[in-house]
Amino acid sequence: MLALLGFITIFALLVVILGKKMSALVALIAIPVLTALLAGFGAEIGGFITTGIKAIAPIAGMLLFAILFFGILTDAGMLDPIVNRILKVVGTNPVRITLGTAMLAAIVHLDGSGAVTFLVTVPALLPLYIKLNMDKRILACIVAMAAGVANALPWGGPTLRASAALHIPISELYLPMVPVQICGMLFVFGCAWMLGRREQRRLGLANAVAAGAGADTHHVRELGEEELKLRRPGRFIPNVLLVLLVLGTMISNVLDPVVCFMLGTVLALVLNYPNVAEQRARVDAHAKAALMMASILFAAGAFTGIMKGTGMLAAMAKLVAASIPAGLATHLPFVTGLVSMPLSLLFDPDSFYFGVLPVLAEAGTALGVPAVQMGQAALMGQMTTGFPVSPLTPATFLLVGLVGIDLAEHQRFTIPFLFAASVFMTCVSVLFGLFPL
Repeated sequence: MLALLGFITIFALLVVILGKKMSALVALIAIPVLTALLAGFGAEIGGFITTGIKAIAPIAGMLLFAILFFGILTDAGMLDPIVNRILKVVGTNPVRITLGTAMLAAIVHLDGSGAVTFLVTVPALLPLYIKLNMDKRILACIVAMAAGVANALPWGGPTLRASAALHIPISELYLPMVPVQICGMLFVFGCAWMLGRREQRRLGLANAVAAGAGADTHHVRELGEEELKLRRPGRFIPNVLLVLLVLGTMISNVLDPVVCFMLGTVLALVLNYPNVAEQRARVDAHAKAALMMASILFAAGAFTGIMKGTGMLAAMAKLVAASIPAGLATHLPFVTGLVSMPLSLLFDPDSFYFGVLPVLAEAGTALGVPAVQMGQAALMGQMTTGFPVSPLTPATFLLVGLVGIDLAEHQRFTIPFLFAASVFMTCVSVLFGLFPL
């Protein structure tokens, strides 16, 4: 009975979120409450929710302050010298341009926002692609690859969701993946180099140079009046050192991630906007995004708290585990990693990480597969490499809109590269012993 109610809960969650019948926030709270009431747990639901929220609080806190931290530093112009330097170095050489595209997208995506990455990278580089008559699909593809691989950062949406859904500390989930992510980014640069060489051959080196003839200055990203008012060009080095300090402290486990970003946000505000009114304005500017994501994570805490507390999750996992031959159990993470990127075309991040992944992880646990391996396998592609081509994410439409290509055109060109990156990182994970083959 509990297993049946659990599957009804998951199915209903997928239907209402994917069908846009309810927001993720409403669905993650309302649906499990209703099924728990049907199961006869009325008096205990409040305790289940409280337990789930307590487990999720440090992760939600980290996300909230990470959004504020990187938003404040972006407002202060920390990325501007980096963007301008990359634009100056790439010149009019197609290979340099494609490599610079990957570098710029990877750096900008440090804040974990696909929309910000696309809004900064595409307008900065699109004029060069147009001037040299380079294929605009390549711009979209490389930006998508770099942002996709970087989206597995510990403050990125997929990693936070996986950590929240499985109740696994961020450090335990992410740190073993660092070498894999580095290899994934090297793969991105390799693809960028290959695409640049292909464009150079297609255009002909002489044509590429001729296209840029007379352009002895590089393209400069222009800022609006409001953006210029917020810039603090004299604080570039202190801001970079602050980022390195926060990330280094977090990765080394000296302090919990939420404490690192909390203190980092305070220092970023004091350093760049010492005036109280300016500090309030900067927090207000990023509060909407921070509150939206934090509220979804708290709702997810309620969802997982109910699913675990009622026993529905364990009952479903037991049923799924019984249907999987014992000899195939060790292959679950590898198989999940291989299919994780295509799953981005079927499930949005909330429905997968809060609905599907916990069941897979519990089933794996029953078969002797650690839940952390299932979480890491999902991060090989589900809304990491998969998010920039998924029609379920608004950022995808922003990317194709900025570049000026059709979604179908972008998907046909880019999906093979993103899927290859996902498969490559999955195989690297096996070689590094992250999970067995």
